[in-house]
Amino acid sequence: MPDRGDGTFLNPVLAGDHPDPSVLKVNDEYYMTFSSMDQYPGLTLWRSRDLVNWQPIGPALTAFLGSVWAPDLIRHNGRYYIYFPARTPSYRSTHVVWADDIRGPWSAPTDLKVPLIDPGHIVGEDGARYLFFNDGWRVRLTDDGLATNGPLEKVYEGWKYPEAWDVESYSLEGPKLLRHGEYFHLITAVGGTAGPPTGHMVISSRSRSIHGPWEHSPYNPLIRTVSRDERWWSKGHATPVEGPTGGWYAMYHAYENGYWTLGRQTLLEPMRWTADGWFVRAGADVSAPLPMPVNGRAVPHGMRLSDDFSAPQPGPQWSFYQGNGADSGRIVCGGGTLRMQGRGRSPADCSPFTVTPGEKAYRCEVEAEIDSGAQGGLLLFYSKRLYAGLGFNDTGFVLHRYGTERAIPKPSGVRRRLHLRLTNDRHILTLHYSTDGGTWVKFGTQMEVSGYHHNVAYDFLSLRPALYAAGSGTVRFRNFRYQALP
Repeated sequence: MPDRGDGTFLNPVLAGDHPDPSVLKVNDEYYMTFSSMDQYPGLTLWRSRDLVNWQPIGPALTAFLGSVWAPDLIRHNGRYYIYFPARTPSYRSTHVVWADDIRGPWSAPTDLKVPLIDPGHIVGEDGARYLFFNDGWRVRLTDDGLATNGPLEKVYEGWKYPEAWDVESYSLEGPKLLRHGEYFHLITAVGGTAGPPTGHMVISSRSRSIHGPWEHSPYNPLIRTVSRDERWWSKGHATPVEGPTGGWYAMYHAYENGYWTLGRQTLLEPMRWTADGWFVRAGADVSAPLPMPVNGRAVPHGMRLSDDFSAPQPGPQWSFYQGNGADSGRIVCGGGTLRMQGRGRSPADCSPFTVTPGEKAYRCEVEAEIDSGAQGGLLLFYSKRLYAGLGFNDTGFVLHRYGTERAIPKPSGVRRRLHLRLTNDRHILTLHYSTDGGTWVKFGTQMEVSGYHHNVAYDFLSLRPALYAAGSGTVRFRNFRYQALP
C-alpha cells in the first residue's frame, strides 16, 4: 500500500512488474498502462484519482502479437489510443488499438508497419499527428491515427552522458512528448534498461517546433541512479504528468536494490518547471515518504491476487505467458474450479497462467486435480528457460529447478488430487504438499532463486507465481490463495 494514510505515500506506487508506465490525465482522473511483454491478455489499464492509489480496469489487448514493449496511452478528439510495439523472432512492428470508452471495448490491433519500438504520440503546431520512436526516428500519422502518412525520418539526436559512467548501452528510447508553454518537450531514456544499476536515466530536450531544432536540457540527466547503494536501480522511462492540484510529476520504472526478480516497479516523483521553462526534479528522495499529490480523492488500491474461481472468468490478475488466441479456450472457470486443458510437455511450452507479485516474501497455495495423461503444478516462473516449482502426474512428482525437470516417485497416499504450497521468502523457495489441505509435508529440496531475472535470462520479465497444465488431459485448480509475508 503506497498510501500511508497520514498524508504521505511511499514508492513504489505499483509494486511488482509494471514497466514503461504511460499515464494519461483526463479531467480529474488518471489512466495508466504498461508493457505487458509476453503476458496475454495484455496492456492492462488502471485508473486513479490521485496518482498513488490505482485500481485495474482490464486489458486492452487480447490478441497475441508477440512481446509487447513500451506503449503510449493517449486521447485525441475524444478517442483513446494505445500505440505499442510487438515483437516475435520473425516479425517486429508497431500497432495501435483504440476505444471510445477507456473501459472498452477496444478495437482489434492495426499494424502500422513500423519496425521500431517505444512509440510516443504528439500533435504538432501544424495540427498533424506524429509518432516518435527509439533512436530519434519519427513518422507522420493520418488524421485518424490508424496509418502512417509519410516516410520515417531521423529527427533527433539525444544528449550524451560522460563516457566514464557505468551503463548498459546508449539505447535512446521511450520518447514521451508534451507541449508546455511555448515549447514541445521530449522526455527520453538512455543508458539501457537493465545491466548496471547506474545505467538507465531520464533526459530531456525541447523545441519551439515539432520539427526542431532540439535543445538539450542543461539539467540532464533529470533522473538517474547515481550509486548501487541506492534503494532504486535503473530509473528511467518517465512520463510527465500534471498532478490533481497543479503540481507536476514523473511516473517511471525502476528495479529495487537486490530484487531484479520483481521486475521494473512504478515510481512517482515530484517535478517542477524552472522559471525559464525546463522540466526538472523537485529534489525529492523517492526512497522516503513523500507528500500525497492530494488527499481524500482515492480509489481503492491494488489488485487481489487470490482467486476462488467462482466467477465465470478468471480475475484480471491472471495472464498466460506467451499465450495465443487458443489459450482462452483451454480454460473454463466458475463454481469454484478453474479447468485448464493441458498443452505441451512441460512449463517451457504450456503457457503457464501467472500473477504478478509485489512483495519480497509471499506464500501461494492451490488445490490441483489431474486427469490421466495430464501434468499440473505450482511454479515460480520467469520464462520458458528459467522456472522452479513442483508438479505431479500419473507416475510421480516433477521437480522443476533451473528450468529443468526431474521425476521423483510419489509417496504412498499421493494420487491425483493434491494441495500444493509455494513459499518465496526473499528468494528462498520452499515447497510443501498435502493430501487433505491440513497436514503439510515439506518437500525435500529448497532453492535460491535470486538469479531468475533479466540480467541472467534476458526477456525483461519478472519471477511470478504460476499454475500450469501440460500433457493431454485436464487439470482442475481450486482456491488459489496468495498471502504476503512479513
